[in-house]
Amino acid sequence: MGCTELQLPLGTPYPTHCYSPTSVYDRTATTEYSGRIPAMNEVIPYDEMCRREGKRKLQKGMNFGLGGNYSIVLMSVRRGAPYNDRIEDNGATLIYEGHNAPKDPSIDQPEFNRGGTPTENGRFHHAAQGYKTGTRQAERVKVYQKIRAGIWSDNGFFHLVNSWTEQSGARHVFKFKLISVEKATTSLTAPSLPGRGRLIPASVKIEVWKRDKGTCQHEDCDATDELHFDHVVPFAKGGTSVVAKNIQLLCARHNLEKSDRIK
Repeated sequence: MGCTELQLPLGTPYPTHCYSPTSVYDRTATTEYSGRIPAMNEVIPYDEMCRREGKRKLQKGMNFGLGGNYSIVLMSVRRGAPYNDRIEDNGATLIYEGHNAPKDPSIDQPEFNRGGTPTENGRFHHAAQGYKTGTRQAERVKVYQKIRAGIWSDNGFFHLVNSWTEQSGARHVFKFKLISVEKATTSLTAPSLPGRGRLIPASVKIEVWKRDKGTCQHEDCDATDELHFDHVVPFAKGGTSVVAKNIQLLCARHNLEKSDRIK
């Protein structure tokens, strides 16, 4: 069974076959992951993002069920972003804002289309409320974050655990709470420590991308493709994810080479 075919309860770790040895998440493999490395924190162009999801284009920010057994959202916390998305708990929690009515962004964000079918807001909202009432498992959501025009970061999988509406100016907007699969797994067994999550916050990614000018930081390498956000001091050795000084851009080849040396 492929990873996208799995529907796991909240808090269940993903099996080791869900982790790719060629897609780098952190340089240091751990026993938990049986030496395989999850595909997260990778920097990819828009076209590659669409190709991986089997779509010619991802035009909507909210895509319920588009991945088969998971949904997809596109988010941005850049200045001037059209929606007020927030990142909390050092990147482990996302507060994602719903999307506007196509022809009138000044009115309340709609739950239903004119024909009575749910909008993307409605579909995500019904899934979140179903999880809260215990009638369904938490919806698994793949999150892509915009770094700059045409460049996105794979932020991995989150669980949709809550939704509500709140006042925003003269209208009401939807808000959706998503928690990372990592947080859902670890929070059931041990308290989290500040700065000890593997997830790299959006603000850190943007700062590192600008600082490293979108190129691999290995000496004598200026690759601009197959890049990953890499921990200078590996997470497994105490390295933090929330300080830009400990994060750099490396191409896949040099990231894997570094992983081999650490082992």
